Amino acid sequence: MLRETPSAVHAAPVGPQPTPSAVTPPPLPTSTAVPTVEYDGVSPFPEVNAPARPRAERLLQLVVTWVLVTMPVGGLAAAAIVMWGHGIGLIDVLLGLLFYLITGLGVTVGFHRCFTHRAFKAAPTLRTILALAGSMSFEGDVISWVATHRRHHAYSDRPGDPHSPYRYGTGPVGQLRGLLYAHVGWIFANDPTSWERYAPDLLAEPAMTRLSRAFPLLCAASLALPFLAGLALAGTWYGAFTALIWAGLVRVGLLQHVTWSVNSLCHLLGTRPFTTRRHDRAANLWPLALISLGESWHNMHHSDPTCARHGVDRFQFDPSARTIRVLERFGWATDVRWPDPTRLATRRNTTA
Repeated sequence: MLRETPSAVHAAPVGPQPTPSAVTPPPLPTSTAVPTVEYDGVSPFPEVNAPARPRAERLLQLVVTWVLVTMPVGGLAAAAIVMWGHGIGLIDVLLGLLFYLITGLGVTVGFHRCFTHRAFKAAPTLRTILALAGSMSFEGDVISWVATHRRHHAYSDRPGDPHSPYRYGTGPVGQLRGLLYAHVGWIFANDPTSWERYAPDLLAEPAMTRLSRAFPLLCAASLALPFLAGLALAGTWYGAFTALIWAGLVRVGLLQHVTWSVNSLCHLLGTRPFTTRRHDRAANLWPLALISLGESWHNMHHSDPTCARHGVDRFQFDPSARTIRVLERFGWATDVRWPDPTRLATRRNTTA
């Protein structure tokens, strides 16, 4: 959730570095102290002797992370207590859906497909809008999010992956621990990801660095806007409060856990119709497809990370890809990397 420093675990080597690729991983830095023994895909990941953050920085990281994670839960509890027997109003439902789509697409179309994997080029204004919307999801600032996700692709399900469910091995107890860690535990871990190594392109973009610094204000706006919208539409402070609860806090919590489920469940459950790199167990999990806005077609995504569409087969609904298609027709998205039938055919897993 906080900006990582160059001295972090995965710090950039001295000298100029190429822009990281989501497909070909950079060599694992020696500073991670990961043993040179090849990972067998079954054993727990070797322990990493990470340079400790300064005490004050580590404490701040934990406090901020706890606030961002527990605040939506508090909102749900408040809704249950205050609104018991009253139900949820139409205004709250519509505002909740609206803000879920805005912030969710900010993450899936913006943070993920545009900024992390460069599946398309966004016009400058659209680029800023996507970064603003994604930042209001409470999932971290844009540069931290991109850096962490690029690192995840570089080391998927092997030592170096920041949130693999196989971190503690493949036994029943290890899988349960790994599932919890991949879902939310990794956020609290002292395992920083270097911006300089994994997101030098965004660091060189003044607009993105300004938006990353503005992350706390954008989180506040993510709650203030539903409150003001509820006040305007309902005309009462109670209407403003319920909109804050449902379209603000509950919406944030739902989106967070859907995103984290792609990290955890989509590496444990589902089908794998496409080949991925060794040890990468990313899978397609159809029950999450709609609510994740197409992100749970995860196997296809890991097979071809720069593709703008993740749901490429029949009946695989991908709202994020449809959004990109609309943006392309208006000329706001260009150089879109749509699926190539020949490329897909070569990646089909004939044993699936």
